[in-house]
Amino acid sequence: MQDAKTLTRRGFVTLSAAAVSAAFLGGCSSGSGNGSSSESSQEGATKLTSSSGKTMKVICTSESYKKLFDKFTSEVGAPVEFVSMSSGEALSKLKAEGGTPAADLWFGGGVDSFMSAKDSGLLEQVNFAATSRFSADFKDPDNYWFSKGATVVGFIVNNDILGEIGAQAPASWADLTNAAYRNEILMSTPAVSGTNYAAVDALLQNLGDDAGWEYFSQLNENIPFYTKRGSDPSTRVGAGEAAVGITYIDGTLDELISGGNLELVYPSEGLPYMPDGVAAFKNADDVEDAKLFIEWLFSNDENMRFLAEIDKKSTILLCIPDVDGIEATFDASQLMKEDVSLFGPQREDVLAKWKDMTSSKDVVSSS
Repeated sequence: MQDAKTLTRRGFVTLSAAAVSAAFLGGCSSGSGNGSSSESSQEGATKLTSSSGKTMKVICTSESYKKLFDKFTSEVGAPVEFVSMSSGEALSKLKAEGGTPAADLWFGGGVDSFMSAKDSGLLEQVNFAATSRFSADFKDPDNYWFSKGATVVGFIVNNDILGEIGAQAPASWADLTNAAYRNEILMSTPAVSGTNYAAVDALLQNLGDDAGWEYFSQLNENIPFYTKRGSDPSTRVGAGEAAVGITYIDGTLDELISGGNLELVYPSEGLPYMPDGVAAFKNADDVEDAKLFIEWLFSNDENMRFLAEIDKKSTILLCIPDVDGIEATFDASQLMKEDVSLFGPQREDVLAKWKDMTSSKDVVSSS
């Protein structure tokens, strides 16, 4: 086996105490005319205020973000309704709606889906002063989507199950094809989960098409079924349903890890990563408040600190490196080399091949 870092406590992305204590303490962002009125805040910045009189509807990857949207409503005045949905589900829903979206804002999920949505003319351009703060790979060049952080992908292992089957924890992506893990690896389908689309596309980029698809064919032999959500593998491995899960790694797994004989593994070849997107839907009923939210979030370091606290990771610094009050405790050298700009253009072909290769396996909903 190759060497890998195996942790009982996630050390890849954490917030500093200063970042946590700073939540709710700052001022407001600067306005740029996204359908809002403005007034001076106590800190001398410009306060954004909604004037739409509408309720903003949000497609969101997790209900944990309700605190962030409550803060937005309190400060800006726009009520919010949201539904939890993965990136793949959101894209399918959006295309099925034929250009008349049922929601206004798309918050979270892999940017491969956002790239595809942009190419299909389904997103609204959002221009504001703070767009210049973004790193190149973490924002659409034409301002149709923005990244609020990144999801990194590694493994979670159940040591009790590994003991039962007489296997060691995998240390590398290559190890996952070992016959010792037959029917003991869980993975969410990349057609629905942006988390594992990142893993698939990044590994294909690094291995090359021929070797990459041969690798996934071998890995497929060790996977009894695929799940829908990126959170499903870790939950099921924690429940003792399998020995290994291909999963996102961040602080939200801390409670799960502490409650059982579980460990996180950083594979030796590197951690694939997927930027998490934010965008406004074109032709949405309340597109102005959606644009206002994007400006509100990314124009104010306090809001981004609060977001990082909720996410329990500091990868917002990959997107906007100069956010004040967040400590980067991750090692960027652990990230797998990948060209994020290819995720969108390659998505349709990758998923078509994936569907054909895995057609004999079921895709199941959350347990």
